[in-house]
Amino acid sequence: MVYLDYNATTPIDPRVWEAMIPYFREQFGNPNSSHPLGSQAREAVEEARGKVASLIDAAPSEIVFTSGGSESSNMAIFGVGRSRKARGRHIIASAVEHPSVLEPCRRLEREGFEVTYLPVDEHCLVDPGDMERALRDDTILVTVMLANNEVGTIQPIAQMAKLARERGVVFHTDAAQAVGKIPVSVKELAVDLLTIAGHKLYGPKGVGALFLREDLEIEPMILGGSQERGLRAGTENVPLIVGLGEACAIVQECLEPEMDRVRALKERFLQGLLSVCPKLALNGHPHNSLPNTLNVSFPGIEASCLLQEVPEVCASLGSACHGGSREPSRVLMAMGLEPKRAMGAVRFSLGRFTTEEEVERALAVLGEWLRKRKKGPLAWIERLLGKGRKPLKVPSPIG
Repeated sequence: MVYLDYNATTPIDPRVWEAMIPYFREQFGNPNSSHPLGSQAREAVEEARGKVASLIDAAPSEIVFTSGGSESSNMAIFGVGRSRKARGRHIIASAVEHPSVLEPCRRLEREGFEVTYLPVDEHCLVDPGDMERALRDDTILVTVMLANNEVGTIQPIAQMAKLARERGVVFHTDAAQAVGKIPVSVKELAVDLLTIAGHKLYGPKGVGALFLREDLEIEPMILGGSQERGLRAGTENVPLIVGLGEACAIVQECLEPEMDRVRALKERFLQGLLSVCPKLALNGHPHNSLPNTLNVSFPGIEASCLLQEVPEVCASLGSACHGGSREPSRVLMAMGLEPKRAMGAVRFSLGRFTTEEEVERALAVLGEWLRKRKKGPLAWIERLLGKGRKPLKVPSPIG
């Protein structure tokens, strides 16, 4: 199989796995213990914290370890919302956020908060002007993702965060799909909180981080001990934290050349798809997007059918959180796509271990399937329909 679903999850880099192994076995101490084994574990956690901070241009003290991107975003939204509700109960979010952002917003709505959902254009871009017009005296939080997980569009976060800061409003960005794929600096973005997910950048599943500006106080997520600035009680998962730190260090070493390599592979893949399907439609921004993400609609084809009948190519309909859904993508519908085009959309996402040979193999398999479909038993009916003839009622083909 050819794996082209890196936005759903990435394989652990072998170097990350090697870094983690000792903390499952010999160096198993509790980082909160005072004996040597505990001290070794504590040093490993703090070293990893420094590596994560370095990747995003933050201070180590501003990194809070979590169980993943969803928890990080939940911590940010609930933490800010509930700690600042005396100042106001208005939140702004984009309409195309990940469910780990939208669901906390909806929960807060049930608690008496009001949420304004910003629209996006046909390229999935949020207009900073819309955000500025939505700001109110009682606005306490804006949350807009850095890069969309389905179509890869990169949002103008620095511009929006500046507008929010001028009004004293906290700004959070979900950067789970961006960190590891493009340069990310919390200083340049001027955000107050930022979400990181380990398994999106060749680290293990079950670990993530939240950048939390040092002088910003939020309500704790888990009560108990004083771990992670008192925001997330419980013994730290040392092996996974070490893995996240190593994954961030590797990204920092090779990010620029890897961006260029993957972008070139994506462009080759797109041109190859267009050669066998000239009416293919690109979804997302044509230029301002992640270097690895390609979301395209196949005309007259339901994407779920394509993925089912071409199991050699691992791709997805959009967000992995809705992999079993038969409904059109919420993100694509927010962009104004017709339902038929949205139902024909497939997200291909490349990564560190994607090779030229794999891209060519995927193109060959997809091209063969498209050619067979075009020459299949129902192709003549489609040609008749294309000439304005009345459709014939025929039984569905077996299988």
